[in-house]
Amino acid sequence: MPNSSTWSNGSAACPPDARVCRIDWRPSRLLVAALAALGPLGAWAVLASEMPDAAAWPLALAAVVCGGRLAWREARRPPRRIVFAPTGVLIDDIAAEAVALRWRGPLATLVVRVSGRTRRLQWWPDTLDAASRRELRLAAPDASRPETTPAMAP
Repeated sequence: MPNSSTWSNGSAACPPDARVCRIDWRPSRLLVAALAALGPLGAWAVLASEMPDAAAWPLALAAVVCGGRLAWREARRPPRRIVFAPTGVLIDDIAAEAVALRWRGPLATLVVRVSGRTRRLQWWPDTLDAASRRELRLAAPDASRPETTPAMAP
């Protein structure tokens, strides 16, 4: 049938013949907004409690400052480029030693060890669309199965 469309479109980020997948990570605006909201909500909770005013107001101010600082720090995290290749995982062109991808519903958390430091990158729904989420599931090494499985028992 000359007018029929193809059933599957190839992915621009992860072509099947290259066996290399590139996924970008950037800070989530949803996470930044949630962290920024937690400060004032914590301050309100402290002021609504029966704590004496002499202790409640400094604690409320500390909650607002801490929430703002966490949101600011998360928003300033630099974007990362993750490359999943058959030889290993590269983060910003640096080889990762230990890689684990964990899923909690729509949230994906990549835990890697790079240059002796453990780093955690989280993709929230606003940073990873459905097609990229599928590519990440397919490209990331599966922690539940061993890297090499013997063909038969020893």
